[in-house]
Amino acid sequence: MDMGNQHPSITRLQEIQKEVKSIEQQVISFSGLSSDKNYKKLERILTKQLFEIDSVDTEGKGDIQQARKRAAQETEHLLKELEQNANHPHRIEIQNIFKEAQALLKEKIVPFYSGGSCITDEIEEGIQDIILRLTHVKTGGKISLRKARYHTLAKICAVQEIVEDCLKKQPSLPLSEDAHPSVAKINAVMCEVNRTRGVVVALLMGVDSSETCRHISCVLSGLIADLDALDVCGHTEIRNYRREVVEDINKLLKYLDLEEEADTTHAFDLRQNHSILKIEKVLKRMREIKSEFLQAQNPPELYLSSKTELQGLIGQLDEVSLERNPCIREARRRAVIEVQTLITHIDLKEALERRRQVTCEEHPSHKAVWDVLGSLAEIQGEVLAFDGNRTDKNYIRLEELLTKQLLALDAVDPQGEEKCKAARKQAVKLAQNILSYLDLKSDEWEY
Repeated sequence: MDMGNQHPSITRLQEIQKEVKSIEQQVISFSGLSSDKNYKKLERILTKQLFEIDSVDTEGKGDIQQARKRAAQETEHLLKELEQNANHPHRIEIQNIFKEAQALLKEKIVPFYSGGSCITDEIEEGIQDIILRLTHVKTGGKISLRKARYHTLAKICAVQEIVEDCLKKQPSLPLSEDAHPSVAKINAVMCEVNRTRGVVVALLMGVDSSETCRHISCVLSGLIADLDALDVCGHTEIRNYRREVVEDINKLLKYLDLEEEADTTHAFDLRQNHSILKIEKVLKRMREIKSEFLQAQNPPELYLSSKTELQGLIGQLDEVSLERNPCIREARRRAVIEVQTLITHIDLKEALERRRQVTCEEHPSHKAVWDVLGSLAEIQGEVLAFDGNRTDKNYIRLEELLTKQLLALDAVDPQGEEKCKAARKQAVKLAQNILSYLDLKSDEWEY
């Protein structure tokens, strides 16, 4: 249609749709809650556009009515998307875990920086448990959930780093103020930095509304400027002292930039992360080796070559940079388990093959343990090939088979044979590891 002859109502609807489209990406990636200012802002804009659409006069014309209906549907769809992002069950789960972290901070960690308590192993374990639970929150690839999980993890991991720095650092500082006139100033700055750590922790976790990130950032930048102005030429020890304090300040400034960094980068989407891509490359090769081994007509021919390559893959995983990211750490841990489980399976098949080639008298109890190991090898092969979830019939069948093997081992009487006791103990551990691996494969974890 010629734009010059287009009906004014159609033109107006197109203008409204353009305005709605301009905030579409903000809605899709919205990672906050319905109580957030940005939520209310986006909701207000979309509601206003709905009113604007409703006010367009169709003059009873079918094409304008259809255009108005489409514009309304698109806007209503975005409103629904916004509401779902803010109220998604897993978004609420993330928020509830964050509230637990806040409670821990208020009770145990913030008072530490005021000199009222100390950080215990129990508190450190509490932080680590919260981080681990967050890494297991399902996002289903949804941008808003990935972003929310990343925001929350980034804050709590920053707090963990700050706490660890305080506990593990054993400085020989501050220096004596008699060493140089500048030392008194550096000591004063260091005391201010130590106090500010508690403020940064409180800000990151949203338990202090008396300060702002911008104000603390300006204060810290001013402290760096004060330190830079000091003349410590020719005094290596004092210069190193100043450098340490500056490094501490820069760390705190980095933590204060977390919110902006999370909003302006795609750090929350690990699918393109270099470390994750490296892990995925290792897993791809591991699956190729696994498929080749499980389908081989003569597996013994592959024992040595497969294990050698798999050990090399473990080495590659050891070199993966964790970037202090718990999701990458968990992804690597799982990948290592995947590779090690396949190595264990090959070792077991090899041991069973060697036993078949040697005929000798053995204790009945020892033979019973080996019979179970033979069954476990077959079940482990099925578990390695399993690709489903815990509601699958095959999962339940495999779980029952493994439980039966554990009962069979429990029924073996070693009759005082130490060798048999050790073999049974190892077989029980293997069966339990296969059960754990089956659980790991079926828990639908994602990064």
